[in-house]
Amino acid sequence: MFRLISILSLLGSLLYLSGCSGCSRSGSHQVHRNKHTGAKKAEIDDTQPTKKPTLTKMGSGSTEVGMEKENGVYKVPVTINGTPMKFILDTGASLISISVTEAEFMVKQGTITEADIVGKSQFQDANGTISPGAVIRIKSVQIGDRILENVNANVVNNNKAPLLLGQSALSQFGKISVDYRRNVVTFD
Repeated sequence: MFRLISILSLLGSLLYLSGCSGCSRSGSHQVHRNKHTGAKKAEIDDTQPTKKPTLTKMGSGSTEVGMEKENGVYKVPVTINGTPMKFILDTGASLISISVTEAEFMVKQGTITEADIVGKSQFQDANGTISPGAVIRIKSVQIGDRILENVNANVVNNNKAPLLLGQSALSQFGKISVDYRRNVVTFD
């Protein structure tokens, strides 16, 4: 467990020292191929088997999820590998994003292992702040009565990074709509 936490921190430190490559705004980042393969700049470990996200519907039709307004932003409940959390719905983020604090908690719980680390990344928030991190594969993301499996997420090496529900999860749905009067998000 200590080794995994050290690996997450080391990945972040190495990225910080190497400078930013391929960053974009709103918690997104670009994924590049491994430089040891002779391809583009390194970020994702090409030795890991590629698993595409899958969506499991436990109910029929749409699923509605209540949202709460907290400090001016709306948050939705999401369960990551069995751990309930509240995420900011961020259509501008390319991946789900969690801070190193949440990742360390999940490592201690045994819900993230060394095998789940698939690469490294850099995260640039809307303020322009760059934070290094790791890309992990989340086994399950439950939103309402829907479960997504094998979803990539960015672990930002910043204890204060917000939880962002980005496109690695949102794009698995056909349609997402927000009803501010009822404070619900509908996932189709």
